[in-house]
Amino acid sequence: MKTMGFVISHKNREKRRALLPEDLPRVANRGQLFFERGYGLAVGFDDEDYRRQGVHVVSREEALACDCICDMKLGDADYLDRIAPGKLFFGWAHAVQDLDFATAAIEGGHTVLAWEEIYENGRYVFYRNREVAGEAAILQAFLYLGKMPYESRVAIYGRGHTSKGALRILNGLGAETDVYKWQQEELFRAHIGEYDMLVNCCMWDTSRTDHLLYRKDLKRMKKGAMIVDVSCDAQMGIETSHPTTIDHPVYEVDGVLHYAVDNTPAMFPITVSRSFSRILAPMVDLVLEDRLTKPLQRAVVIQNGEILDSRIAAYREGRSLAEAAE
Repeated sequence: MKTMGFVISHKNREKRRALLPEDLPRVANRGQLFFERGYGLAVGFDDEDYRRQGVHVVSREEALACDCICDMKLGDADYLDRIAPGKLFFGWAHAVQDLDFATAAIEGGHTVLAWEEIYENGRYVFYRNREVAGEAAILQAFLYLGKMPYESRVAIYGRGHTSKGALRILNGLGAETDVYKWQQEELFRAHIGEYDMLVNCCMWDTSRTDHLLYRKDLKRMKKGAMIVDVSCDAQMGIETSHPTTIDHPVYEVDGVLHYAVDNTPAMFPITVSRSFSRILAPMVDLVLEDRLTKPLQRAVVIQNGEILDSRIAAYREGRSLAEAAE
């Protein structure tokens, strides 16, 4: 049976936690869990709260020595060059978009069970995190736009969980909002000059070499307008976009303010951690005992250093998905 180490992400302002003490009774193999000291402090739990549930509280290095490493933001891990080969990574990897992480996992002979790929009956299991991503992005972005939401006209591109969250906040704050499906790219582009804020909630297909918005398109936007790139895939959907941080969330290109924080739910860690922990707890024993269900099996994108997700191979080699399938 595997051991699982829970480590604290060092990403800017990242306070979300994967598993809370209140959900640990739902894990049978609690003696196989090793939490980094101070793991729950950011969301109101001390080490003793964890110990009382029968888990181990250890140093960071001891947690990293476990067979499986659970890290909320795997793609931003700062320990990949100092761990033993053959680990199982369990967390948000975004290995399709993050070639540096994918390459490190492949070279280290690791296995990646990517949370962003876990779906049950067609629905993403951690959908509330995506909703909060949209909600949090809108709340912070408006602090920099200079006008109140009820004075603004906003366009959202995408109709998934993230856009649902963004729309919830925009409607609640009185913004005039239009939502464009991903199939309506041309329509969206044609009307960008009518809006005070453009919100991108659509993860870009890494096999595409074009963009939703190009730098030249910024000239057609309203003076003082803003792009909120919740998806924040660097230079993909939005050519001028690159990830920012909660502490430094915006930058300007050709007079257009860009917001592209890539971990916006971290601003509401208690809300997200509670929702997340309830869903994750039943999965822990399955991972520890190598009893992966079909949804978990499908979420393994790299296994022992071998690429299982053709999108990763295609992106690394600069090929289209159709070419990768041949």
